[in-house]
Amino acid sequence: MDTSEPLPKRSEKTRTAILDAAEVEFAEHGFNGARIDAIAATSGHNKTLIFRYFGDKLALYAEVLKRVDKQAGEPLLQILAPLLGDETILSDAIKFRQFFKAALATFFDYMTAHPRVMHMILWEHAGGWQTYVRVALIFKVEGFDRFEAFTSKARAAGLLRSNLDLSVLFMLAEQICWTYPTSLPFYQLVMPSRDLASPAALARARAQIVDFILAGFMPDSQD
Repeated sequence: MDTSEPLPKRSEKTRTAILDAAEVEFAEHGFNGARIDAIAATSGHNKTLIFRYFGDKLALYAEVLKRVDKQAGEPLLQILAPLLGDETILSDAIKFRQFFKAALATFFDYMTAHPRVMHMILWEHAGGWQTYVRVALIFKVEGFDRFEAFTSKARAAGLLRSNLDLSVLFMLAEQICWTYPTSLPFYQLVMPSRDLASPAALARARAQIVDFILAGFMPDSQD
């Protein structure tokens, strides 16, 4: 360690190294199978220091999830922030469609580029989300009320189908975006002659998935 560095900078580097190592361990083994000893060895920092920074394994897991949420949210915010404050989007079907399409494509790209995040989601899915429920008091889902208010306005404006449970279906749409990349090895096994994993194939799949979701959510008159 370079002791000439300012303490806050050294602390941030230590924190980042631990979170990086923890993300690798949680992605490979899930929460239950992850070992603090392995995280310590990978990060180059001992368990005592890890517990000093994060408290315990569950709190460390929550911090990894918070960081993932922030990283995934940043590119989405660049798209959504200007439009969420733009009331004209709810009176312009073309602008709304572009907004919706860009948000889905950005989320798909993020999940494809971050396989460790997808692996952690799969562990949670396989375990019935029990660990996520345990960290719910630490890792609070924020902004969902604002999202629901926005979709309600969009539905009232005729931009989204009126007979859908939008909140549930938007979450299902997110699942499509991370299920496709994680299922590629299986798809390739079933269709060995197909190009499914190249950049061009992923771009084609993204376009089809986004169009599929849009067709389900938006009234036919908006297509």
